[in-house]
Amino acid sequence: MAHPISAFQAAYISIEVLIALVSVPGNILVIWAVKMNQALRDATFCFIVSLAVADVAVGALVIPLAIIINIGPQTEFYSCLMVACPVLILTESSILALLAIAVDRYLRVKIPVRYKSVVTPRRAAVAIACCWIVSFLVGLTPMFGWNNLNKMRRTQEPNASQEFVITCQFETVISMEYMVYFNFFVWVLPPLLLMLLIYLEVFNLIRKQLNKKVSSSSNDPQKYYGKELKIAKSLALVLFLFALSWLPLHVLNCITLFCPSCETPHILTYIAIFLTHGNSAMNPIVYAFRIKKFRTAFLQIWNQYFCCKTTKNATSSTTTAEPGN
Repeated sequence: MAHPISAFQAAYISIEVLIALVSVPGNILVIWAVKMNQALRDATFCFIVSLAVADVAVGALVIPLAIIINIGPQTEFYSCLMVACPVLILTESSILALLAIAVDRYLRVKIPVRYKSVVTPRRAAVAIACCWIVSFLVGLTPMFGWNNLNKMRRTQEPNASQEFVITCQFETVISMEYMVYFNFFVWVLPPLLLMLLIYLEVFNLIRKQLNKKVSSSSNDPQKYYGKELKIAKSLALVLFLFALSWLPLHVLNCITLFCPSCETPHILTYIAIFLTHGNSAMNPIVYAFRIKKFRTAFLQIWNQYFCCKTTKNATSSTTTAEPGN
């Protein structure tokens, strides 16, 4: 028989639903903007679409599953494990998409002349496919055996059934050793540090180019690198918000593993969870305020499909805009 939902759980569910209602439409709008606007079809925006797909899945799939886990239904071990794994897959997909974006911005400023011949649409598609394949392998590792099943069997009575029923909670089925040693120390922290170094080098290269005296020519390098600086700042902000949203939960996981006697207040855990889920709703807001092409495309979609206004001028201006803006 299902337990009645407490007032605290009701508040938690309400906040999660609110995050999902912001995240899903916002990221669908990002995908829609890239699809309809020819000026948003370069490699960077393809990687942004991959990130948006992961964020849509967080709102549409992970948040409902998190609500189920919070309620704590009685279920078989591997059924609970299947509910817990999607968030691991999508987190890794977001990290790898951010890494691909950082590498793409580095190549834009390091080899601007050869960039289009090096970063082709085909290679970008292969990179996105590889990111998702790696994400599934990393996120489904608990399904392959690195989980708490053996630990639970050791505490089970010898004559108990093999398929025992548990109260489905994330920490009940997911090993903290996996979360800290493999997920965090291998697949979260190193990519974040690598991206930090890449963006530092990107800003360094752009600063050097902007400090050069411009010779009179038709192609103004300061204009190009000025645009690159603006968009690099916006994407670095996306990375900063991701790190700010996800590191608290991983720090709490480290405390749980390395200090079993330490009691973490439940409110801190819930705040950390809200930050991780809320990160999926932040990116469209950043794009709208920081990247002119997205802002123009969002307004075009709003006027054309929701306000029933014709936007021929907007369409022609956005489709002829220079890439990388």
